[in-house]
Amino acid sequence: MTNLEAKTPAHALLHPFPVEQGELVVGGLPLSRLATRVGQTPFYAYDRRLLTQRVAELRAILPASVKLHYAMKANPMPALVCHMARLVDGIDVASAGELKVALDAGADPREISFAGPGKQCRELQQAVAAGILINIESVREVTELTAISRAAGCAARVAVRVNPDFELKSSGMKMGGGAKQFGVDAEQVPALLAEIGRHPLNFEGFHLFAGSQNLRPEAIVEAQAKSYELAVRLASHAPSPLRFLNLGGGFGIPYFPGERHLDLEPIASGLATIAERAARELPDAELVIELGRYLVGEAGIYVTRIVDRKVSRGQTFLVCDGGLHHHLSASGNFGQIIRKNYPVVIGNRMTSTVAETVSVVGPLCTPLDLLADRMQLAETQVGDLVVIFQSGAYGFTASPQAFLGHPACVEVLV
Repeated sequence: MTNLEAKTPAHALLHPFPVEQGELVVGGLPLSRLATRVGQTPFYAYDRRLLTQRVAELRAILPASVKLHYAMKANPMPALVCHMARLVDGIDVASAGELKVALDAGADPREISFAGPGKQCRELQQAVAAGILINIESVREVTELTAISRAAGCAARVAVRVNPDFELKSSGMKMGGGAKQFGVDAEQVPALLAEIGRHPLNFEGFHLFAGSQNLRPEAIVEAQAKSYELAVRLASHAPSPLRFLNLGGGFGIPYFPGERHLDLEPIASGLATIAERAARELPDAELVIELGRYLVGEAGIYVTRIVDRKVSRGQTFLVCDGGLHHHLSASGNFGQIIRKNYPVVIGNRMTSTVAETVSVVGPLCTPLDLLADRMQLAETQVGDLVVIFQSGAYGFTASPQAFLGHPACVEVLV
């Protein structure tokens, strides 16, 4: 065994949750007590205080004129969306299912927008009936929305999602630039705007989303500046003055050793410059940034219980009741090119000074079911609770919970 402080990766020790009497505290409850209250492991837990704190921190630094939207694809848990709807200015949805959750949560339909490359006719009908803003991503959507508007006797509210002619450098997932299924290529937008102008549709603005999970503020500043410049150019072709301009998001959170929290100062300064220009050049337009992972990712943990310890040819495996079927991204199978460990701790042994090198695996009959590979963790025994940090986004709903027929996990907001 070794000294834990000397061997544990620094990123595993940096987290926003308090520790009391050797246990992680989530939502004011020691982890073991929370697990008993939940009634089972595995589970996801999201801390209300941290969610509120993150939004407040953003509000304090961003220009007051810039609206903050929550991209609920990051975490659509209904109770969490209800909490977020009271904190942010609007909600961005990616399906009719998410739209229902947003409306049930009390979000103002005037501040809900709908993006996605494959919106079905029934989804467009629901969106028009709800009175939300629809981000058009193809000529087909213009045709269908025209027919729906005429049948409903009310014009659909629409914006154009633009696929820009640039990318968000160093982003985890590139959502714009080059050939993409998302949005309308920038060079095709003028013709689409002319088509919109010929139909009974209420044009409001543009949506640009260049990429996600970026920890380089200079890259985000550059993408936002380019997005604004592109919107100004395209606005000259619009059938009516811009009232809405979504500059996207892309704000990342640190997951792996060596990564640092995003510096918001340069981004806030860049947005202030854009806001000043927009007041002159696009006086009717509201500026919006759309964030998902950045708002909720660090406020959530995944908790699974050790059910067995095994040593195989000198390597210790902690076998848990949860695995990749609940937390696909932590297993490295959700977009990672090279697998890296998420920050992981033994949540009921936070002050232990004795460490061991272990691999944390789940109960699935596949070698892909790996949650931590040869990490230095507190010395454990069967029954201890493994915690994976940075689990508030793209966890529960982004994982194949039906895989191999194991029980589902649950979510709680505390």
